Amino acid sequence: MADAHAAPHHDYHLVNPSPWPLVASIAVTVMMVGAVAWMKGVFGLEAGTQWLFFAGLAGVLYSMFGWWSDVIKESRQGDHTPVVSIGLRYGMVLFIASEIMFFAAFFWMFFEMSVYNEVRAHIPAISFWTDTATAWTNADGTSLWPPKGVEVLDAWQLPLLNTVILLLSGTTVTWAHHALQVGDRKGAKLGLLITVLLGVLFTGVQAYEYYHIIHENLFFNEEAVNSGLYGSIFFMATGFHGFHVLIGTLFLAVCLLRLMAGQMSPKKHFGFEAAAWYWHFVDVVWLFLFAFVYVIYG
Repeated sequence: MADAHAAPHHDYHLVNPSPWPLVASIAVTVMMVGAVAWMKGVFGLEAGTQWLFFAGLAGVLYSMFGWWSDVIKESRQGDHTPVVSIGLRYGMVLFIASEIMFFAAFFWMFFEMSVYNEVRAHIPAISFWTDTATAWTNADGTSLWPPKGVEVLDAWQLPLLNTVILLLSGTTVTWAHHALQVGDRKGAKLGLLITVLLGVLFTGVQAYEYYHIIHENLFFNEEAVNSGLYGSIFFMATGFHGFHVLIGTLFLAVCLLRLMAGQMSPKKHFGFEAAAWYWHFVDVVWLFLFAFVYVIYG
């Protein structure tokens, strides 16, 4: 009888039965219901109930750890053939494309309201556009920003510092990638360590920036009743970008741990390559945020 565990004579990987899709789906559902309960209350839970959200989040993190650990094991067992590797690359490209569309929605709303707000404000039949467009304009109907009484964060202070940090991290992750390709594992570890530290520094600076904005009441001045839309778009776009930086930092940190454990080789290191792609995507999004949200319209 042929060995059931013998290597297959084809280039495709037939995935073994896995609990992670079901576990992750349940965890995500619990987390999102928990988020609604935390903010609004649901199913008899009062607003402010946090435990359900964090229980779901713990489940999501557990699913991510278990699922990606299995993917790493499959790679080390030789299941990621050249054909499978192409599929993984296509998957990462499509994932980044979906992320581009995600941020495009924020920029679309931002440009729609900043460029055409005066036109939208004069369409009484569409109350949504009237309300939101008016929220961008001054009391006299002009489309100037900022409204009276609003102090905008100086783009050439903390935002510029974070721009320099991310651009520098883009060079260090490229250095690490090139070092691994030529077999310089020491250089790869050093470059990747610096990149992770720069990612942590970016998150720290942004946290301080948010604290400064909220503490100093820059966007929420009581005299500036028309500042709501800019503030909402600002926090949604920069906040989600900060979340992506955090995810990217964890992604690179895992790659660093794998390098230190002796994994990855000059010819086989797609996990690191995918992390580098994601990190460069994060860099580019920040450049657009800095140029438009902070500098031009700030």
